[in-house]
Amino acid sequence: MSQLPAGFPKDDIPKARLQLTKELKQAVRQARDSDGLTLYLPVERMHGMLIPASFIVSEPLGAPAGNIEPEAVLIDLARDAEDASARELDGTAAVRTLRKLAADPDKGVEVPSWRVQYTVPIPHSVSAQWLTFSFSTLASPGVETEFTETLVELFDAVMTTFRWSYA
Repeated sequence: MSQLPAGFPKDDIPKARLQLTKELKQAVRQARDSDGLTLYLPVERMHGMLIPASFIVSEPLGAPAGNIEPEAVLIDLARDAEDASARELDGTAAVRTLRKLAADPDKGVEVPSWRVQYTVPIPHSVSAQWLTFSFSTLASPGVETEFTETLVELFDAVMTTFRWSYA
């Protein structure tokens, strides 16, 4: 269970709880709107700090119309990204993209963020299908860039453990 900071006014607890609930519901809504299947949010403090990050696995997405080879789709995804690289997830070719997003107060996004996405075709699917794994972390002015880079490296390390499992 998370602890409130020492000296946190008891009168502010309901307000803080409502704000946290609002933010969690917004994260879930955004995950659902982007075809999210699973949403991971760190809720426990590590070394006294909440980790400002999330990890979403998408529902399987249908391939673009036509008979396009997976490699061609991966090349297109890489071409359109500001920072892309070829990767492999459990023997399947994938593309990893990194986007640094600016704050957008008009959309309720108060601080910049980094988004890493892995896109991979599902091998042996009857009709071509794809999974995306998206990681986002805040890049607040008070947070060192090195910390943000470390969180991205941790996500990349997690993705090296990905394995396909069939029922």
